[in-house]
Amino acid sequence: MELWYTEHHTENAKFSIKVKEHLYTKKSPFQQIDVFDTYEFGKLLTIDGLIMITEKDEFIYHDMITHVAMATNPNIKKVLVIGAGDGGTVRELTRYKTIEKIDMVEIDEVVVEVAKEFFPITSCKLDDERVNVYFEDGIKFVEGKENEYDLIIVDSTDPIGPGEGLFTTEFYRNCYKALTEEGILVNQNESPYYENDAREMIRASRKIKNIFPIAEVYQAHIPTYPSGHWLFGFASKKLHPVKDIDPQKWNSLGLKTKYYNTDLHVGAFALPNYVKEMIEAGTL
Repeated sequence: MELWYTEHHTENAKFSIKVKEHLYTKKSPFQQIDVFDTYEFGKLLTIDGLIMITEKDEFIYHDMITHVAMATNPNIKKVLVIGAGDGGTVRELTRYKTIEKIDMVEIDEVVVEVAKEFFPITSCKLDDERVNVYFEDGIKFVEGKENEYDLIIVDSTDPIGPGEGLFTTEFYRNCYKALTEEGILVNQNESPYYENDAREMIRASRKIKNIFPIAEVYQAHIPTYPSGHWLFGFASKKLHPVKDIDPQKWNSLGLKTKYYNTDLHVGAFALPNYVKEMIEAGTL
């Protein structure tokens, strides 16, 4: 008998992966969490039936949500990460010796426990001395903060359940206030391909553009995410991700990455026309 994990991307499209074993299942106070061991992608983590990470392609997401901002502003010292319970974003941030403090705010402690047990590939740096882990609501955590962080990364689930409030205008305004003068906000920004995902991407992009003077969208190819075409948002008070990057400075750090490089950094902001038109028009 074959066992398959299937994720519904739309009512008419599914994505399936052949499973060796269902390793873990638990309903936390916030969401349903499962871990599968698969033939093609290694272990994978799902939350509420949606793939969060797999061992095979997690590096793409974590490279792109982290290094784009770090290459744009090499002087980042204080970082706030909201969500990211698997630890992959923190892992990439700890590679920068210049970073002094990383506050990670994850609402669901069970996600971190599962990551530490099943995904050492991503959770391996959560015990770094610069990392402070808070198990609370990231929306409330950022309220009242002013001029405190050089970088805020919103590594959230989709805008349903506990992740819903991380896509609101009020939350983005609070992030703006919490950032320093050259502060950067990076957020996972859904896919432009399927209608429901694209609608959320457009809404989030529009809200951020109304708050930040610089707001751009960039892309990556992540095979296990819906359609494989995934977007991130980059917003800043002062720094532009293409005009202000110093490739030589980032390359001099000697960081070895599997996906990100400074040529790809620039190219990632060159969006297909259908995506540009959706963002500019603010509608599908």
